[in-house]
Amino acid sequence: MLDSIIERIRDAHAHETPLIIHGGGSKSFYGNHDEGEVLSTRGLTGLVDYQPKELVLTARAGTPLADIEALLGEHGQMLAFEPPHFAGSATLGGAIAAGLSGPRRPYAGAARDFVLGVRMIDGTGQPLRFGGQVIKNVAGYDVSRLMAGALGTLGVITEVSLKVLPRPAAETTLQFEFDEADAIVKMNRWAGQPLPLSATCWHAGLLTVRLSGAESAVHAAHARLGGEAVRDAAAFWQRLRDQATPFFDKRPLWRLAVRPTAPSLDLGDAQWIEWGGAVRWIASRLPAVMLREAAANGGGHATLFRGKPPADGAFAPLAPALAALHRNLKQRFDPKGILNRGRLYPDF
Repeated sequence: MLDSIIERIRDAHAHETPLIIHGGGSKSFYGNHDEGEVLSTRGLTGLVDYQPKELVLTARAGTPLADIEALLGEHGQMLAFEPPHFAGSATLGGAIAAGLSGPRRPYAGAARDFVLGVRMIDGTGQPLRFGGQVIKNVAGYDVSRLMAGALGTLGVITEVSLKVLPRPAAETTLQFEFDEADAIVKMNRWAGQPLPLSATCWHAGLLTVRLSGAESAVHAAHARLGGEAVRDAAAFWQRLRDQATPFFDKRPLWRLAVRPTAPSLDLGDAQWIEWGGAVRWIASRLPAVMLREAAANGGGHATLFRGKPPADGAFAPLAPALAALHRNLKQRFDPKGILNRGRLYPDF
Protein backbone atom coordinates (compact mmCIF):
# COMPACT_ATOMS: atom_id res chain seq x y z
CA MET A 1 0.00 0.00 0.00
CA LEU A 2 2.77 2.44 0.93
CA ASP A 3 4.71 1.71 -2.26
CA SER A 4 1.62 2.34 -4.39
CA ILE A 5 1.05 5.71 -2.69
CA ILE A 6 4.67 6.70 -3.30
CA GLU A 7 4.43 5.77 -6.97
CA ARG A 8 1.14 7.61 -7.31
CA ILE A 9 2.62 10.80 -5.87
CA ARG A 10 5.76 10.55 -8.01
CA ASP A 11 3.63 10.17 -11.13
CA ALA A 12 1.43 13.10 -10.09
CA HIS A 13 4.53 15.21 -9.46
CA ALA A 14 5.94 14.36 -12.87
CA HIS A 15 2.71 15.27 -14.64
CA GLU A 16 1.72 18.10 -12.26
CA THR A 17 -1.57 16.35 -11.51
CA PRO A 18 -3.25 17.60 -8.31
CA LEU A 19 -4.23 15.03 -5.68
CA ILE A 20 -6.85 15.15 -2.93
CA ILE A 21 -5.68 13.22 0.13
CA HIS A 22 -8.61 11.31 1.56
CA GLY A 23 -8.72 9.31 4.79
CA GLY A 24 -12.10 8.69 6.37
CA GLY A 25 -13.66 11.80 4.84
CA SER A 26 -15.03 12.95 8.21
CA LYS A 27 -13.51 16.41 7.81
CA SER A 28 -13.92 16.90 4.07
CA PHE A 29 -16.14 19.92 4.82
CA TYR A 30 -13.25 21.76 6.51
CA GLY A 31 -11.20 24.27 4.54
CA ASN A 32 -11.44 25.51 0.98
CA HIS A 33 -12.46 23.58 -2.10
CA ASP A 34 -9.58 21.49 -3.40
CA GLU A 35 -9.12 19.90 -6.79
CA GLY A 36 -7.66 16.75 -8.22
CA GLU A 37 -7.82 12.97 -8.12
CA VAL A 38 -8.49 11.22 -4.82
CA LEU A 39 -5.54 9.56 -3.09
CA SER A 40 -6.85 7.32 -0.30
CA THR A 41 -4.89 6.50 2.85
CA ARG A 42 -7.51 4.14 4.28
CA GLY A 43 -5.34 1.12 3.49
CA LEU A 44 -2.59 2.36 5.82
CA THR A 45 -4.05 0.86 8.98
CA GLY A 46 -2.79 -0.84 12.08
CA LEU A 47 -0.91 -0.31 15.30
CA VAL A 48 2.86 -0.07 14.90
CA ASP A 49 3.86 0.18 18.55
CA TYR A 50 2.25 0.88 21.89
CA GLN A 51 4.07 1.19 25.19
CA PRO A 52 1.48 1.92 27.91
CA LYS A 53 4.15 2.39 30.57
CA GLU A 54 5.97 4.88 28.35
CA LEU A 55 2.74 6.70 27.40
CA VAL A 56 3.60 6.48 23.70
CA LEU A 57 1.57 5.07 20.79
CA THR A 58 2.47 4.76 17.11
CA ALA A 59 -0.09 3.88 14.43
CA ARG A 60 -0.53 4.17 10.68
CA ALA A 61 -2.46 7.13 9.33
CA GLY A 62 -5.56 5.28 8.14
CA THR A 63 -6.21 3.65 11.51
CA PRO A 64 -9.69 4.60 12.79
CA LEU A 65 -9.64 6.94 15.78
CA ALA A 66 -12.30 4.81 17.43
CA ASP A 67 -9.98 1.77 17.37
CA ILE A 68 -7.13 3.75 18.90
CA GLU A 69 -9.32 5.20 21.65
CA ALA A 70 -10.76 1.75 22.43
CA LEU A 71 -7.27 0.32 22.81
CA LEU A 72 -6.16 3.18 25.04
CA GLY A 73 -9.31 2.79 27.12
CA GLU A 74 -8.40 -0.83 27.87
CA HIS A 75 -5.25 0.50 29.53
CA GLY A 76 -6.90 3.43 31.31
CA GLN A 77 -5.37 5.96 28.91
CA MET A 78 -6.61 8.53 26.40
CA LEU A 79 -5.81 11.01 23.66
CA ALA A 80 -5.89 14.04 25.94
CA PHE A 81 -6.57 16.56 23.17
CA GLU A 82 -9.91 14.83 22.48
CA PRO A 83 -9.77 14.91 18.67
CA PRO A 84 -13.19 15.46 17.08
CA HIS A 85 -14.55 12.55 15.06
CA PHE A 86 -17.52 14.26 13.35
CA ALA A 87 -18.24 10.81 11.89
CA GLY A 88 -17.41 7.21 12.70
CA SER A 89 -14.91 7.05 9.83
CA ALA A 90 -12.42 9.50 11.39
CA THR A 91 -8.78 8.41 11.10
CA LEU A 92 -5.60 9.21 13.00
CA GLY A 93 -3.93 10.83 10.00
CA GLY A 94 -6.94 13.03 9.35
CA ALA A 95 -7.05 14.12 12.98
CA ILE A 96 -3.43 15.25 12.88
CA ALA A 97 -3.66 16.81 9.41
CA ALA A 98 -6.67 18.87 10.51
CA GLY A 99 -5.04 19.72 13.83
CA LEU A 100 -8.38 20.05 15.59
CA SER A 101 -8.80 19.52 19.32
CA GLY A 102 -11.82 18.98 21.55
CA PRO A 103 -13.11 20.41 24.84
CA ARG A 104 -10.03 19.45 26.89
CA ARG A 105 -7.64 21.46 24.72
CA PRO A 106 -7.15 24.60 26.93
CA TYR A 107 -6.35 22.46 29.95
CA ALA A 108 -4.36 19.56 28.45
CA GLY A 109 -2.90 20.92 25.21
CA ALA A 110 -3.54 20.98 21.46
CA ALA A 111 -3.16 18.12 18.97
CA ARG A 112 0.30 19.31 17.90
CA ASP A 113 1.50 19.26 21.53
CA PHE A 114 1.10 15.47 21.59
CA VAL A 115 2.79 14.68 18.26
CA LEU A 116 6.19 13.07 18.85
CA GLY A 117 6.98 12.05 15.30
CA VAL A 118 5.56 11.43 11.84
CA ARG A 119 6.38 9.49 8.74
CA MET A 120 5.19 11.20 5.57
CA ILE A 121 5.62 11.41 1.81
CA ASP A 122 6.29 14.84 0.37
CA GLY A 123 4.96 16.22 -2.90
CA THR A 124 7.83 14.72 -4.90
CA GLY A 125 7.16 11.20 -3.63
CA GLN A 126 10.05 11.22 -1.17
CA PRO A 127 9.42 9.30 2.11
CA LEU A 128 10.47 11.39 5.12
CA ARG A 129 10.62 10.85 8.85
CA PHE A 130 10.63 13.51 11.57
CA GLY A 131 10.73 13.21 15.35
CA GLY A 132 10.63 9.80 16.99
CA GLN A 133 8.83 7.52 19.41
CA VAL A 134 10.00 8.88 22.75
CA ILE A 135 8.86 11.98 24.57
CA LYS A 136 12.29 13.65 24.97
CA ASN A 137 13.59 13.54 21.41
CA VAL A 138 13.03 16.96 19.86
CA ALA A 139 15.86 19.36 19.17
CA GLY A 140 15.75 22.33 16.82
CA TYR A 141 12.85 22.89 14.41
CA ASP A 142 10.10 20.35 15.08
CA VAL A 143 8.83 19.51 11.60
CA SER A 144 6.59 16.69 12.83
CA ARG A 145 4.34 19.14 14.66
CA LEU A 146 4.28 21.34 11.58
CA MET A 147 2.14 18.65 9.95
CA ALA A 148 -0.61 19.23 12.54
CA GLY A 149 -3.09 21.60 10.92
CA ALA A 150 -1.38 21.68 7.51
CA LEU A 151 -4.40 19.86 6.01
CA GLY A 152 -2.19 17.63 3.91
CA THR A 153 -0.75 20.51 1.90
CA LEU A 154 2.84 19.65 2.86
CA GLY A 155 2.74 15.89 2.56
CA VAL A 156 0.80 12.68 3.01
CA ILE A 157 1.06 11.52 6.62
CA THR A 158 1.59 7.75 6.73
CA GLU A 159 2.40 7.14 10.40
CA VAL A 160 2.09 9.11 13.64
CA SER A 161 3.67 8.73 17.08
CA LEU A 162 1.72 10.34 19.90
CA LYS A 163 2.09 10.98 23.60
CA VAL A 164 -0.93 9.63 25.50
CA LEU A 165 -2.07 10.32 29.06
CA PRO A 166 -3.79 8.39 31.85
CA ARG A 167 -7.52 8.86 32.19
CA PRO A 168 -8.50 10.94 35.24
CA ALA A 169 -9.41 8.95 38.32
CA ALA A 170 -12.62 10.94 38.70
CA GLU A 171 -14.74 13.33 36.65
CA THR A 172 -17.89 15.30 37.22
CA THR A 173 -19.72 17.90 35.15
CA LEU A 174 -21.61 20.85 36.65
CA GLN A 175 -24.04 23.36 35.18
CA PHE A 176 -24.86 26.92 36.24
CA GLU A 177 -27.35 29.50 34.98
CA PHE A 178 -25.44 32.59 33.79
CA ASP A 179 -25.83 35.09 31.00
CA GLU A 180 -23.01 35.34 28.47
CA ALA A 181 -21.11 38.16 30.16
CA ASP A 182 -21.17 36.53 33.59
CA ALA A 183 -20.22 33.16 32.12
CA ILE A 184 -17.11 34.63 30.47
CA VAL A 185 -16.09 36.23 33.76
CA LYS A 186 -16.63 33.00 35.68
CA MET A 187 -14.70 30.84 33.20
CA ASN A 188 -11.69 33.13 33.37
CA ARG A 189 -11.84 33.58 37.13
CA TRP A 190 -12.01 29.83 37.74
CA ALA A 191 -9.19 29.21 35.26
CA GLY A 192 -6.93 31.30 37.49
CA GLN A 193 -7.71 29.25 40.57
CA PRO A 194 -6.37 25.82 41.64
CA LEU A 195 -9.37 23.93 40.26
CA PRO A 196 -9.17 20.68 38.23
CA LEU A 197 -10.90 22.13 35.17
CA SER A 198 -10.86 19.99 32.03
CA ALA A 199 -13.62 21.60 29.91
CA THR A 200 -15.91 24.62 29.91
CA CYS A 201 -18.63 25.86 27.59
CA TRP A 202 -21.62 28.20 27.55
CA HIS A 203 -24.77 28.16 25.44
CA ALA A 204 -28.33 29.40 25.84
CA GLY A 205 -27.87 30.64 29.39
CA LEU A 206 -26.10 27.55 30.73
CA LEU A 207 -22.45 27.40 31.76
CA THR A 208 -21.17 23.81 31.80
CA VAL A 209 -17.94 22.92 33.57
CA ARG A 210 -16.09 19.59 33.73
CA LEU A 211 -13.78 18.73 36.61
CA SER A 212 -11.20 15.94 36.20
CA GLY A 213 -8.49 14.57 38.47
CA ALA A 214 -8.05 12.84 41.79
CA GLU A 215 -11.29 11.93 43.53
CA SER A 216 -10.52 14.21 46.48
CA ALA A 217 -9.71 17.18 44.22
CA VAL A 218 -12.87 16.77 42.14
CA HIS A 219 -15.04 16.38 45.26
CA ALA A 220 -13.51 19.48 46.89
CA ALA A 221 -13.94 21.56 43.73
CA HIS A 222 -17.56 20.46 43.39
CA ALA A 223 -18.27 21.46 46.97
CA ARG A 224 -16.59 24.83 46.40
CA LEU A 225 -18.31 25.70 43.12
CA GLY A 226 -21.75 24.25 43.71
CA GLY A 227 -23.83 23.88 40.58
CA GLU A 228 -26.04 21.05 39.41
CA ALA A 229 -24.42 17.76 38.39
CA VAL A 230 -25.07 16.71 34.80
CA ARG A 231 -26.24 13.19 34.11
CA ASP A 232 -24.64 11.29 31.23
CA ALA A 233 -21.93 13.95 31.09
CA ALA A 234 -19.64 11.88 28.86
CA ALA A 235 -22.30 11.92 26.14
CA PHE A 236 -22.71 15.70 26.53
CA TRP A 237 -19.01 16.37 25.92
CA GLN A 238 -18.85 13.86 23.09
CA ARG A 239 -21.74 15.58 21.32
CA LEU A 240 -20.00 18.91 21.72
CA ARG A 241 -16.69 17.47 20.53
CA ASP A 242 -18.33 16.07 17.39
CA GLN A 243 -20.75 18.99 16.89
CA ALA A 244 -23.65 16.56 17.11
CA THR A 245 -26.21 19.08 18.39
CA PRO A 246 -28.77 21.10 16.37
CA PHE A 247 -26.84 24.34 16.90
CA PHE A 248 -23.97 23.11 14.73
CA ASP A 249 -26.29 22.13 11.89
CA LYS A 250 -26.70 25.79 10.98
CA ARG A 251 -24.84 27.28 8.01
CA PRO A 252 -22.63 29.19 7.63
CA LEU A 253 -20.87 28.21 10.88
CA TRP A 254 -17.98 30.42 11.96
CA ARG A 255 -15.29 29.72 14.54
CA LEU A 256 -13.90 32.88 16.15
CA ALA A 257 -10.73 32.39 18.19
CA VAL A 258 -10.27 35.34 20.54
CA ARG A 259 -8.78 36.26 23.91
CA PRO A 260 -10.56 34.26 26.63
CA THR A 261 -11.35 37.53 28.39
CA ALA A 262 -12.82 39.21 25.30
CA PRO A 263 -16.32 40.49 26.13
CA SER A 264 -19.44 39.55 24.21
CA LEU A 265 -18.92 40.11 20.48
CA ASP A 266 -22.47 41.49 20.11
CA LEU A 267 -23.00 40.02 16.66
CA GLY A 268 -26.69 39.46 17.18
CA ASP A 269 -26.66 35.70 16.63
CA ALA A 270 -26.74 32.68 18.93
CA GLN A 271 -23.32 31.53 20.08
CA TRP A 272 -21.72 28.51 21.64
CA ILE A 273 -18.66 29.48 23.67
CA GLU A 274 -15.86 26.99 24.41
CA TRP A 275 -12.35 26.79 25.78
CA GLY A 276 -12.85 29.15 28.71
CA GLY A 277 -14.05 31.93 26.40
CA ALA A 278 -11.34 31.54 23.74
CA VAL A 279 -13.59 30.06 21.04
CA ARG A 280 -16.90 31.61 20.00
CA TRP A 281 -18.94 29.51 17.57
CA ILE A 282 -21.49 31.56 15.70
CA ALA A 283 -23.95 30.64 12.94
CA SER A 284 -24.19 33.90 11.00
CA ARG A 285 -24.73 35.25 7.51
CA LEU A 286 -23.00 38.50 8.33
CA PRO A 287 -20.31 39.50 5.80
CA ALA A 288 -16.98 37.75 6.31
CA VAL A 289 -15.19 41.07 6.70
CA MET A 290 -17.45 42.01 9.62
CA LEU A 291 -16.86 38.72 11.41
CA ARG A 292 -13.13 38.89 10.83
CA GLU A 293 -13.07 42.44 12.17
CA ALA A 294 -14.99 41.38 15.29
CA ALA A 295 -12.52 38.56 15.88
CA ALA A 296 -9.56 40.88 15.36
CA ASN A 297 -11.01 43.32 17.88
CA GLY A 298 -11.18 40.38 20.29
CA GLY A 299 -7.50 39.65 19.75
CA GLY A 300 -7.90 36.76 17.32
CA HIS A 301 -9.18 35.58 13.96
CA ALA A 302 -12.25 34.06 12.31
CA THR A 303 -12.53 30.83 10.32
CA LEU A 304 -15.45 29.73 8.18
CA PHE A 305 -15.81 26.23 9.63
CA ARG A 306 -18.82 24.91 7.71
CA GLY A 307 -20.42 26.38 4.62
CA LYS A 308 -19.36 27.95 1.34
CA PRO A 309 -16.06 29.83 1.86
CA PRO A 310 -15.96 33.58 1.15
CA ALA A 311 -13.89 35.00 -1.68
CA ASP A 312 -10.76 35.32 0.49
CA GLY A 313 -11.03 31.71 1.71
CA ALA A 314 -12.22 29.87 4.78
CA PHE A 315 -9.18 30.86 6.85
CA ALA A 316 -8.20 34.38 7.82
CA PRO A 317 -5.86 35.93 5.23
CA LEU A 318 -2.24 35.91 6.34
CA ALA A 319 -0.03 38.91 6.95
CA PRO A 320 2.58 39.29 4.18
CA ALA A 321 5.47 37.89 6.26
CA LEU A 322 3.47 34.86 7.32
CA ALA A 323 2.19 34.31 3.79
CA ALA A 324 5.77 34.28 2.51
CA LEU A 325 6.75 31.72 5.17
CA HIS A 326 3.84 29.48 4.19
CA ARG A 327 4.72 29.71 0.51
CA ASN A 328 8.35 28.84 1.23
CA LEU A 329 7.30 25.77 3.21
CA LYS A 330 4.90 24.71 0.46
CA GLN A 331 7.65 25.14 -2.12
CA ARG A 332 10.05 23.04 -0.07
CA PHE A 333 7.69 20.12 0.60
CA ASP A 334 5.47 20.27 -2.49
CA PRO A 335 7.23 22.29 -5.20
CA LYS A 336 4.59 21.68 -7.90
CA GLY A 337 1.64 22.24 -5.58
CA ILE A 338 -0.06 18.90 -6.24
CA LEU A 339 -1.17 18.04 -2.68
CA ASN A 340 -4.59 19.32 -1.55
CA ARG A 341 -4.20 22.31 -3.86
CA GLY A 342 -6.03 25.34 -2.45
CA ARG A 343 -7.37 23.53 0.62
CA LEU A 344 -5.58 25.70 3.16
CA TYR A 345 -5.21 28.94 1.18
CA PRO A 346 -6.58 29.56 -2.31
CA ASP A 347 -3.26 30.54 -3.86
CA PHE A 348 -1.29 27.41 -2.90
